[in-house]
Amino acid sequence: MSAPAQARPQSRRMAGVQSPVIPIVGELIRDHPGTISLGQGVVSYGPPPEAFDRIDQFSANPSHHKYQLVQGIAPLLSAIETKLSEENQIRVDAAREVVVTAGSNMAFNNALLAIADPGDEIILPSPYYFNHEMAIEMASCRAVVVPTDTEHQLDLDALESSITKRTRAIVTISPNNPSGAVYSETSLRAVNDLCRERNLYHISDEAYEYFTYEDACHFSPGSIEGASAHTISLFSLSKAYGFASWRIGYQVIPPHLLAPIKKIQDTILICPPVISQYAATGALEAGPSFWEPQISKLAEVRNLVLNELEALHSVATVARAKGAFYVLVRINSAARPMEVIRHLVENHRVAAIPGTAFGLESGCFLRLAYAALPKESIVEGVGRFIQGVQSFVHSSQSP
Repeated sequence: MSAPAQARPQSRRMAGVQSPVIPIVGELIRDHPGTISLGQGVVSYGPPPEAFDRIDQFSANPSHHKYQLVQGIAPLLSAIETKLSEENQIRVDAAREVVVTAGSNMAFNNALLAIADPGDEIILPSPYYFNHEMAIEMASCRAVVVPTDTEHQLDLDALESSITKRTRAIVTISPNNPSGAVYSETSLRAVNDLCRERNLYHISDEAYEYFTYEDACHFSPGSIEGASAHTISLFSLSKAYGFASWRIGYQVIPPHLLAPIKKIQDTILICPPVISQYAATGALEAGPSFWEPQISKLAEVRNLVLNELEALHSVATVARAKGAFYVLVRINSAARPMEVIRHLVENHRVAAIPGTAFGLESGCFLRLAYAALPKESIVEGVGRFIQGVQSFVHSSQSP
């Protein structure tokens, strides 16, 4: 008689990693047809024509179907260097290296594995990007979550007081996902100075660099004089260039990190998809003439969304986000965010993302994204969201 089947062992490390929240909400949406999703953080448009023009160049050379250099193809690296110099005031010279990655999530993982050992600490201002926190847990490191102020701006004193002998980096995301906050040049310089003084790395995630509104301006800490040795800058084509599924990002790193990052990337990926790299080269050649009109249209949608959300003033607080394409709504309720989301999907056919996924454990926060759908759908979705939040709060207040 055979022995009873036993469960095969699984990684205890992975058991502690939060499940990606977007697929969870996605299943809820699929179970309720007709739901408008205000959850997905992508744009509604695709890449510029110049990206597709470059694919012919890729196809013309049979050697392009073979592995290419780990760091990236020469035409794309050249285009990135030009872009960094002209748009970010980051000069790629002997003090900096550029590595093309399969999206900026991979760039973050590369950086993390290159600078930290198990048990080391990475400081994340809250709200954080959930994939950053997940990557830290997967690397058997510890995410130290530091609150921001009521407008989701950095608290420099809190960041400094959170540094220990195991701290290896402070991460900033500006413009921010999920809050839409844009950190000031003054704050980012202060973080960068703090990292230099305390022998830490400043990991600057700039995936939403072009998405700023009103008087907000994007600033790249990598442009600071003397910052090259301790600053790791992460960029992405996924957002502004409509490149999400093409998986192209890049990182600007100190030269001493190039060897370990090449080891990491060669092991996990070998090289980013070469066809995508050629398309990315074309996209960067299109440049601001492509994304500026798109973001101008998005700014109109943002204004509309914020104006509509003023109807929630008696039941919720809405921070006036000046960047990215997100709004954080804090609902006046003691309920858990997923409880509210289930109510919104099941009764009003509209979905959002819970703030708990971004480290917002105190308060009932929901993240709305307003770039993934046509304007008319966003308007309809926000209307449903307002009705759903009002009905949830009023019903929970009823005796």
